[in-house]
Parts: sequence; structure tokens; C-alpha cells
Amino acid sequence: MASPQPISTAPKKSKHPLEHFLAGGTAGLVESSCCHPLDTIKTRMQLRKQIANAKPIGPLTTAMRIINREGFFSLYKGLTAVYTGIIPKMSVRFMSFEQYKIGLGNTLPAGWGLDAKGNFTQTNVFTAGLMSGLTEAILVVTPAEVCKIRMQGQYHSMADPEQLARRKYTNVLQTATVIVREEGISALYKGIVPTMMRQGCNQAVNFTAYAQIKAAWTKYQGSDLASWQHLLIGGVSGGMGPTVNNPLDVVKTRMQKQVIIEGETAKYRSLGQSVATIAKEEGVLALWKGLTPRLMRIMPGQAITFMTYEAVSKKLHEFNIIPGV
Repeated sequence: MASPQPISTAPKKSKHPLEHFLAGGTAGLVESSCCHPLDTIKTRMQLRKQIANAKPIGPLTTAMRIINREGFFSLYKGLTAVYTGIIPKMSVRFMSFEQYKIGLGNTLPAGWGLDAKGNFTQTNVFTAGLMSGLTEAILVVTPAEVCKIRMQGQYHSMADPEQLARRKYTNVLQTATVIVREEGISALYKGIVPTMMRQGCNQAVNFTAYAQIKAAWTKYQGSDLASWQHLLIGGVSGGMGPTVNNPLDVVKTRMQKQVIIEGETAKYRSLGQSVATIAKEEGVLALWKGLTPRLMRIMPGQAITFMTYEAVSKKLHEFNIIPGV
């Protein structure tokens, strides 16, 4: 018996939430293992301030400087923090998305949650994606990314070589402990507003685009899609949100990187103030720093994520590992 598709515009037989939780976590593990170096390059590019009249440094040059000065495995800095964050993030993302989608279908007025044929509407999917993005930002993403960015940014690839031997942050738990001890627990939630906006926007667009493209392709083909098709659709849908909301990601990175010193005014204090400061000091295009490596990171990452999620969820259903409810 063929497995119903996990992400669909039409309501299917209810599944146990743990199925989505486990499939999402597995997808996060596979995706981060493959794509983390691109995230390190993106972070270094965003943290580098553009010098007037200097030629911008691209992703490949940034990668080579990191490798030459700090070693190849420096591209994997912060991976423990990523594992700690992305596995629960993906678990929360897919499980909450499915639950929000079902809940909205049952509570929204006719034509909003479900259409006349009983299919999930585009409004439903968009809203469920938005809510899942906000949920993951609050529960997982913000504190995990604060730790990751501190670990990735502690050695700047342009820094004096003598400074490279200093290592303040060693792993995610130690990093979190140091941050809380020196700056208070609220420091783990630096940049939470732009993070929530970024994640909510990303997942609203991502899930909506994925669901619509998948539904159209499935209808045209007349059968379930193959893994390579999920891979392709995931990559296309994954690149849409980041192109629009890259300024939020730049602001988030700057806010999470800075260390707050008691008695001093932080340079980046709010979303609007940070955008204005960056644009004034470095130019408007600085708000799109790191977009190329971000797309290089996110598009294949989302492709791998959706392909893995679909495959794992299908197998969990086929082997009845977690019985449906």
C-alpha cells in the first residue's frame, strides 16, 4: 500500500505527531552534516565590515582564507551547536507545521482552512508555515544560533595570526554557560525579533511554495513523486524566502555576535536602528551581505531536508513504526 505524502495540500489520514518529529530530526541531521561549511562562510562574510573603496571578498576567497589561516576543519566550527539546534528545530518545524495545518483546517471558517473539496487552502498552509517558523525561533533557533555564531566568529579570518590560538568558546554547552555567566541568560535570546521574523517568513513561503509545486507536479504526473523530485522542489522553494529577508539575517547575526558591556550602549539595539546603522556606515547593499553563500547553503539544504523528510516519513509509515492515530 502506497504511503500518503507527508506534506500535502489535501488532508490525509491522521498520523502520530512523533512521525513528523522523528522524520524532521533525521532530515536536520543529514542536512547540517552536508552543508555546514557554507554557513560558516556566510557568517564570516556578514561579520566582516566593508572597507571604503575595497574590493568585496567573495565566498570562495573567504573559504580559502579560513582554510589557510585556521585549517580546513575550521569550516565546521559550531557544528556541535548546529546539531544541538537543527535536530530539534527540524523536529519542531515539521511536527508543529502538520499540527497547525490540521488545527487551522478544523477551526477556520469554510474556504479559509479547507476549500469546498476538503483540501487545505493556500491560506491554511501559509499560516501554518508562519506559525511553525515562529515556534521554532522561540523554542530552539535563537539560543542555538547565538552559540553557533559566537563559535564561528571568535576567530576572524582577517585577524592577527597570534590571536588564532585564543579560544574562548569550545562547544555549545560551554559557550552557553560562558554567555549566561558573563552576560546573563537574556543574551541567549539576542536578536529574537529578527530571528522570529526571518523564520516565520521563511517557513510561510517555503511550505506554501513546496506544497503548491508538489501538488501541481503530482497532479500532472498522476502518481507519487520520486526522491529526486522532492529534492528539486525543496531547493526551489527554499531559495525564495532568504532572497527577500536577508537584511533580517544580517541584523540578527550582528546583534548575536556583539558582547554587551555593562554601562555601555550597544551598537545594534533594535531591528530598525540596526538596519539604519548598517546602511549608513556600509551602504544599503551591506544588508544583503552573505546572500550568495546563504542561498548556496539554504537551497541545497532545503532540498536535502525535504527529500530526507519525505523518505523517512514514508518508511516510518510503511513499516508502521509509529501507529497512526
